[in-house]
Amino acid sequence: MEKVRIQKWLAECGVDSRRGAEKLVAAGMVKINGETAQIGQSIDPKKDRVTVDGRAVQRASRQVYLMLHKPRGYITTMHDEMDRKCVAELVSEVPERIYPVGRLDRESEGLLLMTNDGAFANRMTHPSKHVPKTYRVTVRPGITEEQIAAMTMGMEIDGYQTAPAQVRVLEEQPGRAVVQIVLHEGRNRQIRNMCEKLGLEVARLKRTAVGQLRLGMLQPGQWRELTREEVRMLQGKEKTPEEAPKKRRTPPRSRMAGKKRG
Repeated sequence: MEKVRIQKWLAECGVDSRRGAEKLVAAGMVKINGETAQIGQSIDPKKDRVTVDGRAVQRASRQVYLMLHKPRGYITTMHDEMDRKCVAELVSEVPERIYPVGRLDRESEGLLLMTNDGAFANRMTHPSKHVPKTYRVTVRPGITEEQIAAMTMGMEIDGYQTAPAQVRVLEEQPGRAVVQIVLHEGRNRQIRNMCEKLGLEVARLKRTAVGQLRLGMLQPGQWRELTREEVRMLQGKEKTPEEAPKKRRTPPRSRMAGKKRG
């Protein structure tokens, strides 16, 4: 095996995402053959011994792909220095070391992918892949055609021009509106920032789909493993559910019951 950068190796081993791995390295928690690692340092996985916080790191024996319904109030990370609630608590019974694919901010909820496959995580989050993400957003006091047009055309936020979004009004009531927003990029707090610039208050934000994968009836705090077909579909290697022939299959492992968290 050729040499590989330390943050990429940690992601492939299911320790954390590449970004999370970089933070671990920067914090001095990663050592290579007993020496503190540096960001961008390369290793030989066959010869070098890597530890994180004193624990030896090995490549995962099984690749895991699951979807979690993240409740509001949880941080999208596997460890938090401020001891806040994080999604690691919700998947603690998964024996493999997994990490979130992308993120949802603390007050947002909905579909969050988790894995220990670094290549899959990179495929899902890389800007060039344009994997669409669908959100159900409740805004106050309502939404106008001009505000919808601004989101649809793209907006300048902090010197960056957002990509055009798809916006559809689902429900309108006095003082509030529920809209569906589809993004083809994953910038931090993008929907909240767009709404703030347009003078809209976000009362609730829920991710309902990633690509063709839908959250469905999965309850807050619960998770299930993806089927092989769903993983391939997300990677662009499988027909969508509408196109694929119907077939019966055994459901994958999940945490569908038990005490509800949130």
